[in-house]
Amino acid sequence: MKTLAIIILTWAVFNIQSSAQTAKHDTLLIQKIDSMFKADQFWRKEYAKAVKKVPTQYDQETIESKWAESDSINEVKAKAIINKYGYPGYNLAGGKSDTFFWIIQHCDDDIPFQEKVLRLLKIEVAKNNASKENYAYLTDRILANKKQKQIYGTQVRTDPKTHKSTPLPLKYPKSVNALRKKMGMGTEEEYLKSFQ
Repeated sequence: MKTLAIIILTWAVFNIQSSAQTAKHDTLLIQKIDSMFKADQFWRKEYAKAVKKVPTQYDQETIESKWAESDSINEVKAKAIINKYGYPGYNLAGGKSDTFFWIIQHCDDDIPFQEKVLRLLKIEVAKNNASKENYAYLTDRILANKKQKQIYGTQVRTDPKTHKSTPLPLKYPKSVNALRKKMGMGTEEEYLKSFQ
């Protein structure tokens, strides 16, 4: 009977905590991130269509111009979000926390901003409030942007002739899979296959 009471009490505390976390979700922030991500992806998809010679209603020049414009607008919005909330973790943005990461990943023209976000993301990862995998991706992105060797092998180049994908230079090539595993990621070989 005592065991049953402890189980019920534990369940009640867990549900109260879960409800409290859910109640913290910022609906307006979630909608804003969703809108930003749609803009982020739209022009990238149009670019992919153009490259694959799939019909698109936009010419290459328009796509590239709008893509740059969209990234610039999203960067301004992302900076406002970071200044107001810090890194929006799962407790605040739910699954859109991962979506927000992709917008940050595309702020390549402001490496100090990406580094600031990486520091904030690290804090949320330590609290299990953000993705370790996203932390790995952003770490590598910053290193690649600074022309340094990456750690987790997330940044890849694809040969336009052979279509073979290879990682940008690695700092620890022999232990890349062990490092990836610590971040909840599959092997480098599996990752590279996904580009084929």
